[in-house]
Amino acid sequence: MLVYHEKLLSRSANTLPLFSSMIVTAYSTLRQDSQPDFPCEILETKSRQNSDLVGHLNSVMGWACDFGKLEMTQTLFAVLQHLERTRNWYQFDVMRDDLDAMTAWGIKTNSIFGMPDRSLRDPKGAVLVDRENDSVDEEARVPHPIDAVERSIANRKLLADRGIDVMEDLPPSIGEDEVILRSADEVGWRTLALFIVAVRAESLASGNPIASEQLRSKSPMSFEALTPSEQAFLENDGPDQQTVVNFAWRYEALYALQWALGLHAELKSPTEICDVPAVAETMVDRSDRELVTETRLRPVDELLDALDLNYQMLWAARQAKTQGRETPAGLDGGVLVERQHALNWLICFAGADWDDVDTPS
Repeated sequence: MLVYHEKLLSRSANTLPLFSSMIVTAYSTLRQDSQPDFPCEILETKSRQNSDLVGHLNSVMGWACDFGKLEMTQTLFAVLQHLERTRNWYQFDVMRDDLDAMTAWGIKTNSIFGMPDRSLRDPKGAVLVDRENDSVDEEARVPHPIDAVERSIANRKLLADRGIDVMEDLPPSIGEDEVILRSADEVGWRTLALFIVAVRAESLASGNPIASEQLRSKSPMSFEALTPSEQAFLENDGPDQQTVVNFAWRYEALYALQWALGLHAELKSPTEICDVPAVAETMVDRSDRELVTETRLRPVDELLDALDLNYQMLWAARQAKTQGRETPAGLDGGVLVERQHALNWLICFAGADWDDVDTPS
């Protein structure tokens, strides 16, 4: 097959040094540690448990985009997402004759490679980032696990049947072998906090504010789960209107997490706000302790299906807004953002705490 040899030799503007072997760095997004299974000398390996790996990845991401100075292309954005999701890092010395075996391993482990010429390449050797020569191979593709690709294709077809068009090049969301989910009890704690701030916001919006101490007496466990921004909101006797609105929207995030815990049969179409009384009743009908200790997450494939579908709908809604069009099929952008916030938190997106979760699309 000689995939990698052909790629290296075809780039006359950027040919790697003609040594018999080379030191390569691999960035794998899979949770499982999959040591190189091809002939090479493994020099060093790191996982997310190594405190210095995150710093290294941040440095590489900064270098790849020239610390925010480069134009953000689809390929560059995909590279940055891959580096952010990297779970295992390998550095090894490999002979040129074994580069195609390295390709097969790279595909299997969903890796991109850092090469001696300081380029970042996809598993087949196509250049994704080349800061030295400012060139990228048109055919270069950041890899994704097959289940993530198939999920993305299926959801895109489902949305097309509903009149919602999503570009084919939109990167898939995370795969089952990549994802690290929050625990069910952590999600349960999060629902308690979201409910208490949403109730407080609703009471303020209606002109009949419920005092924070009254809420604490009803649900002391909720106050143990508050984030700094939620704590500040509850302690503020006179928050501004936009802050109140923002926290009232948390009913949507709460609904998504309730669904993730199996407390609703389905996650309804995001064309209108959730049934707030039903969401509230779901909380009131269960003790705080029960929500934390007795709930269970849905199967991971169901969660990732919902994540990817919402991600694609959010892209379509934002694209329509950017182009000055009505959102397709009546999608509600506010609902989509809150659901994405909840689901991104659930999958530990970018390792962010609740207050810092981003919802890029």
